[in-house]
Amino acid sequence: MKSVQRSAQAASGGIAVKPIASAPLGAEVVCGDVRQLDSQQSRAIKQAWHEHLVLLFRGQTLSDDELVAFAQRFGKLSHPVAAHQLHGNVKTFMHPHVNVVSNVIENGVPIGSLGDGEAYWHTDFSFEEVPYAATLLHSLEIPPDGSGNTGFTNMYLAYETLPHDLRERIRGLSTKQDASYNSAGVLRRGYQPVTDVRVSPGPIHPLVRTHADTGRNCLYLGRRNFAYIVGLEVEASERLLDALWAHTDQPRFQWHHQWRVGDVLVWDNRCAMHHRDAFDPKSRRVMHKTMTEGDRPHFQPAADDNAKHPRGYLNTTSA
Repeated sequence: MKSVQRSAQAASGGIAVKPIASAPLGAEVVCGDVRQLDSQQSRAIKQAWHEHLVLLFRGQTLSDDELVAFAQRFGKLSHPVAAHQLHGNVKTFMHPHVNVVSNVIENGVPIGSLGDGEAYWHTDFSFEEVPYAATLLHSLEIPPDGSGNTGFTNMYLAYETLPHDLRERIRGLSTKQDASYNSAGVLRRGYQPVTDVRVSPGPIHPLVRTHADTGRNCLYLGRRNFAYIVGLEVEASERLLDALWAHTDQPRFQWHHQWRVGDVLVWDNRCAMHHRDAFDPKSRRVMHKTMTEGDRPHFQPAADDNAKHPRGYLNTTSA
């Protein structure tokens, strides 16, 4: 943990990166207005993102164009959200690269997606062949009681702390990631209810993923609902997935963020999962989200021998 502690005092070009106290991932970046960042500062922030998995920027007031411009400091923009990935009668988004995450209904039409219920632990767009890398979420309105927190899990730690036999068992296995339902459990437009997880629509991704930028391996579960480990009997797949999810859902891997208006969170979907708490449906919550392109998940066994990640500091050979 020494490198993480040192980074709390580090500053580069007028920015400071402060790890979240007593958390296994996450850091606040103190840099003023993100619209004014220069290239040197942007490089330092991207490096901090690779190190801490989730970054918090307080007090930002960004238009959709400005949010998208900030996202491009983390990578190439993702393609616009397709109509079939929306559900119900969600209003068409005003900006092609910005999704609205909200429970607000105007004139009988939801202005955004995911409502006010719990959004289960998941990785954004794991149901695509090439999932996204960065997600940026900008808070515009939050419930007055501060509910609707977003939690994050460090998947480097989840992998490295698996019992040795279980870790060895999953190396080389892959999961089918169902595309039919969103993270709130709502059936997407144009899809049919899943009756057989072995043939549900969705890509196949490795259970252990090698991060393209850090070179470290992490657990890559995507989302639990209707997932299937390829090649196993359904019952065996369910038992193994249950064991992996039970291990991952431990507070020692997690940090839960309580939102303020003006917060921007940036997280790395390749090595972190996230979850949203339910909140009072009578309260307004409005977030704007954009994402960057990722890479096709792959697994390199030799990556376990690479230098330790600052937030995955456990020795994978001694668990």
